[in-house]
Amino acid sequence: MSSLELLAPAKNMEFGKAAVDHGADAVYIGPERFGARAAAGNSVADIEALCTYAHRYFARVYVAFNTLLFDHELQPARVLIEQLYHAGVDALIIQDMGLLEMDLPPIPLFASTQTDNRTPEKVKFLEQSGFSRVILARELSLSAIKQIRAATRVDLEAFVHGALCVCYSGQCYMSAVIGGRSANRGACGQPCRLAWNLEDKGGTVICENRHLLSLKDMNRSDCLADLVQAGITSFKIEGRLKDLDYVKNITGFYRRRLDAFIKTDSSYARASSGRTTLFFTPEPSKTFNRGFTDYFLSGSSKPIDAFDTPKSVGEPVGRVKQIKNQALVLARSHDLQAGDGICFPNAPGRLKGFYVNRVDENGQVYPSGKTRINKKDLPKGTMVFRNHDVKFARLMGGTTAQRKISLDMKFCEHPQGFELSCVDEDNIRARALLCAPGETARNPDTARAAIEKQLGKLGNTCFVLNRLEILSKPVFLPAADLNRLRRDLVDCLEKNRLNAYTRPTVEPRPDPFPFYQFKLDFRANAANHLAVQFYKKRGVKSIEPAFECASPGPGIQVMTTKHCIRRSLGWCPKKGEKPGGNSPEPSCGPLFLTHGKHRFQVIFNCRECEMQIRIVD
Repeated sequence: MSSLELLAPAKNMEFGKAAVDHGADAVYIGPERFGARAAAGNSVADIEALCTYAHRYFARVYVAFNTLLFDHELQPARVLIEQLYHAGVDALIIQDMGLLEMDLPPIPLFASTQTDNRTPEKVKFLEQSGFSRVILARELSLSAIKQIRAATRVDLEAFVHGALCVCYSGQCYMSAVIGGRSANRGACGQPCRLAWNLEDKGGTVICENRHLLSLKDMNRSDCLADLVQAGITSFKIEGRLKDLDYVKNITGFYRRRLDAFIKTDSSYARASSGRTTLFFTPEPSKTFNRGFTDYFLSGSSKPIDAFDTPKSVGEPVGRVKQIKNQALVLARSHDLQAGDGICFPNAPGRLKGFYVNRVDENGQVYPSGKTRINKKDLPKGTMVFRNHDVKFARLMGGTTAQRKISLDMKFCEHPQGFELSCVDEDNIRARALLCAPGETARNPDTARAAIEKQLGKLGNTCFVLNRLEILSKPVFLPAADLNRLRRDLVDCLEKNRLNAYTRPTVEPRPDPFPFYQFKLDFRANAANHLAVQFYKKRGVKSIEPAFECASPGPGIQVMTTKHCIRRSLGWCPKKGEKPGGNSPEPSCGPLFLTHGKHRFQVIFNCRECEMQIRIVD
């Protein structure tokens, strides 16, 4: 039976525990240094506490240690890895190949998506270098994933939900060029979310002030079965910088979807223990999103761009029917209420909105404060979105889930008094003794009911009672004694579960396996002498320093992406499309992206259906 893992993000310990409660089989979290989200660092003590919490459910904790390291950081990194290992971490997600040249504790290493894992050759090399798992590039189609699966045996992880980097991960240097903030060092300034102009070589603006590199968010919830059949065993939710309601909502949503698939195929099972009960109905559109895309999974994709805004648009609630007496009238029924936030596009590249003051009995929506709306901003047919649902937000602020491990109990007499024993769903056992004689019950049924009531009070624990078997003669025992007996049993079972938990093992690191290229440029991201040593041991003759060590000059490619501006604007030459209106023919010469003083050339590789962004000469 194969295990399928739902992997959720954790900004901090609190978020990690919430992810576990809402059904995650594993969580990934950043350490105080060297994680690719510098704003989401955590102490070793907090990570250790999260490990203890997760391991009770046999869920795992992975640490995102996926930045490039400079030489002076190698020793501090090694020390931190040692501390994380002893804290109970189950694996490290890494980008820097220099770590494989270190004497590390026996902790599994996962190849981050930052290592640009797009081809069977690359994934096979990583497998032969000792990685236990490879996290695939987001851009891969099902066909490409199947090809990788056919060529390798390593565990494969894929993103299924969340924000998208427009560039192949690990290959984006635009942020470093613009502001010295390296994405590979965990400090991306997100230039892909800025508003850009698209110009021709003469400076004529073809497309003005739009978010031309901004993408929708990934949502592959309808494709889980396809991904399983393609060879994916870990399903990753993006979002270590997202709010708690996002973690709760999206984790709960995918838990239900993955469980529904597992229920249809007995050859698959959950990767952790316990069952999650949600106290809300998860809905991805109710938390942060820019609209959704499956992002090339089936090959050619539906529109993937979010040119109007990089902000959350939320859920669609209906199209405008009319503006009547400063009230918004929608063409269909809705559940908007006072306090909700709504938004709508009111010009190309612009998003506008307001909070709802009230909704009358006819469903007419009145804006709050001094906001005025008119037909110019909201013409008939405009789609209106709710990007803040006050009722849902209030609900998500409370207790939204519980996760329980099922167990059977047995209560019986013992030479020293009474014994309570149990076995849980993972066949972990525990027992506790009550050294008390007990009194013969005058009313056996009442005595039995009292025992059942007190021993079944597992509400604040991580356990739920499936069956209680009472084998003793009818006796009366004080409630305090029964409660103490139950607490002792629960404490024992929790300790036994932690002792029974087995961390993933790792094989001895294999001998160096030849790399499939002899020359590497700055995109190999070799930022320290150990990374250089790693590649030289594997036959690479020439290795350029990483961008962060010696920034290349003009003309250098700083981004490669499957996203294509021409395709998104309806100008794809392969489809025979041309711009409308008075826009110049985009294929007549080079195009440029400009933002303030920054200017980049756009190159279209139609054969590979890719777009490149280069520093202007």
